[in-house]
Amino acid sequence: MTPETAAQRLSLSTPASDLAVRDVLARIRSWLHASALTDEDRGTVEIVLAEALNNIVEHAYPADAPGEIRLDLALDQARLVCVLSDHGTALPGLRPPDGTLPAHDVARDALPEGGFGWFLIRDLADRIDYRRAAGWNHLSLELRHSRL
Repeated sequence: MTPETAAQRLSLSTPASDLAVRDVLARIRSWLHASALTDEDRGTVEIVLAEALNNIVEHAYPADAPGEIRLDLALDQARLVCVLSDHGTALPGLRPPDGTLPAHDVARDALPEGGFGWFLIRDLADRIDYRRAAGWNHLSLELRHSRL
């Protein structure tokens, strides 16, 4: 790999909390700002990562015992690959949810509060892989530049 095609990498570790996720997203936004991605592209990445990270905060760990989230990002000329790892509860069925869009053709006050996250992740990411190994969840998300 020549320096022109070498991937830019960022590795972070953070507590699984709402405030920590906000800080991590700001750091990722700054890191991506130095890349050639457009504002819209960076926004897409932020939506996908915010949804995935918030799912970990809300579902992987008990509210009174937040754990750790590790992120490894690699950006090259063709794609961005994000690997999110946590040692919380495994995904049900050891696979990501289907991401079916919740009913949204209802009155505004009847809209569900959640359920849109996995729909957005599946809609915006080109590849999603999940595995559980040695007590850790590893969610890999790929966004190709043509999608960004």
